[in-house]
Amino acid sequence: MTPDCSIIVRSPAEAVAFAPYVIGFHPTDSLVVLGLVGKLVIVGVRHDLPAPVGMFDEVAQVIAQQEAPDVVVLGYGPPGLVTPAVLELATALAPTGVRVRDALRVTDGRWWSYSCSDPLCCPPDGTPCQPDLAAEAVFRGLVALPDRKALIARVAPIEGAARREMTAATARARARFTDLSAQDVAAARGGRWIRKAGRQAIREAERLARAGAMPSHDDIAWLGVLLLEPVVLDYALDRSQPDEWRIRLWNEVVRLIDPAYATGPACLLGFAAWRVGDGALARVALDRALKENPGHRTAGVLDRVLSAGIGPHALVTLGPPARAPRNRRETDGERRKRRSPRRRSQ
Repeated sequence: MTPDCSIIVRSPAEAVAFAPYVIGFHPTDSLVVLGLVGKLVIVGVRHDLPAPVGMFDEVAQVIAQQEAPDVVVLGYGPPGLVTPAVLELATALAPTGVRVRDALRVTDGRWWSYSCSDPLCCPPDGTPCQPDLAAEAVFRGLVALPDRKALIARVAPIEGAARREMTAATARARARFTDLSAQDVAAARGGRWIRKAGRQAIREAERLARAGAMPSHDDIAWLGVLLLEPVVLDYALDRSQPDEWRIRLWNEVVRLIDPAYATGPACLLGFAAWRVGDGALARVALDRALKENPGHRTAGVLDRVLSAGIGPHALVTLGPPARAPRNRRETDGERRKRRSPRRRSQ
């Protein structure tokens, strides 16, 4: 992921304090890598421990692609779990030229350094973590949830009365879509009415979210049905910008929507989170999308983007080439000459 604001790491203690805010939650049994340019964190990567064979070769390549010359490695868990992983990652990083500035193990509110053996600064019984150092991250608006389960719960389907209301709203949306499809076919419109309805629904949902409101249950169900159409999903993705209100919108839709229709909104949530630098939320959103529809094209593309460690700075906006401005009006003679066919030389 790419942090959405500048985080400066000046010491091992700050690395321990800030790491949960970079990845979005307090990790356990994990290996976290913070990529640094100077003292600025430019990328954070986390993997579960124990890791599959060969995983750290991939992690090393991801870090190297971010052009981070230095890293701080933090292993969360007991020595038997963390130490082999730290050594394997250090070995994988060596050929890439990325330097391990420090390697730490964190557990039970204390941390140990693999890089320092001086008992004066790195005592054998560990150094207590300093929660007060995280005040800067909190001040900047960053959040670290208690664990990854809490992060997954952010995109989990809602239950109870709201689910029953959404079930009824989904049935109405399906009937509405069937009627619209029949009208579209009868009028020989080639799907244009459905595309128009999709664009209108997307714009109206964005208007409400931008103003701090949310669509009704019926409108959310209608969005979910329309987003099954690839052209509607692509339209919404094309409009997506790094706005916090978009994350609120699509997070609400993902939770409320019938699970059968969750893949499109989950892609939009993942893309919006990626654009603002919240890689942790983007990851769980796309996991939800692929869980509901493992073969979904857009979800698969976004999943590969995240897995490759590609940041939102790599996004290029494509548009038609600009026309060169005309300095003067063409004369009638010039226009006729330009339009006349050329004579081939004999």
